[in-house]
Amino acid sequence: MMHIKNLTKRYEQKTVVDDVSFQIPKGKVISLIGPNGAGKSTVMGMISRLVARDEGLIEFEGKDLKHWKSRELAKRLAILTQSSNIQMKLTVRELVCFGRFPYSGNNLNEEDYKIVDKAISYMELEEFQDRFIDELSGGQRQRAYIAMVIAQDTEYVLLDEPTNNLDIYHATNMMKMVRRLCDELGKTVILVLHEINYAAFYSDYICAFKNGKVAKFGTVDEVITKENLSEIYGVDFEIQTVEGRPLCLYY
Repeated sequence: MMHIKNLTKRYEQKTVVDDVSFQIPKGKVISLIGPNGAGKSTVMGMISRLVARDEGLIEFEGKDLKHWKSRELAKRLAILTQSSNIQMKLTVRELVCFGRFPYSGNNLNEEDYKIVDKAISYMELEEFQDRFIDELSGGQRQRAYIAMVIAQDTEYVLLDEPTNNLDIYHATNMMKMVRRLCDELGKTVILVLHEINYAAFYSDYICAFKNGKVAKFGTVDEVITKENLSEIYGVDFEIQTVEGRPLCLYY
């Protein structure tokens, strides 16, 4: 279990994350949503240790996150940010091999290569594994990065706007993959999303932010209501149901 307690972040005189507390249930998909500037990406940055916190505690497996050694933490928590694009001439297979670095460094063994093979197969990238990353489409490239995360073999996976810059087809496939990471591989997935309907349809829990604070936290049904969303986003919402999940319409 991961507990976020009284998290605060300031830039000069502006408080961008203000006394944020919530906990992340294991084995579930948790989406962080909210308007631009609400604080969700900054919170994700602090959870991933890419942004220093000013106050508060992030407790991970009973220990303050800042006290974890980087290599040991990388065996338990994988991070894929918007800026994860590696500016190197790498094949898909070479990229996925990076996921094994916390375990074997640059000296991968037979077991590492088996895990890499499984990750490539799971993401259906066999036919692309010898192609260079910069030769792939956006959707294929995202699958390759997810394969690297799978090869890292962590229980927790953090994804910052994984559907960003993807068309509807590839964005929907990405969210289906997120759901599979949880349902089939038992991962706890924490992601920042701007598209409310993806959050509503594919998540188990929602943490909604507004003005640097947690506006609502709970299950999808508890958070995704027209009253809550209208208050958080400042526009009118209607909620319909499709396949038992909420569909958000706003105007």
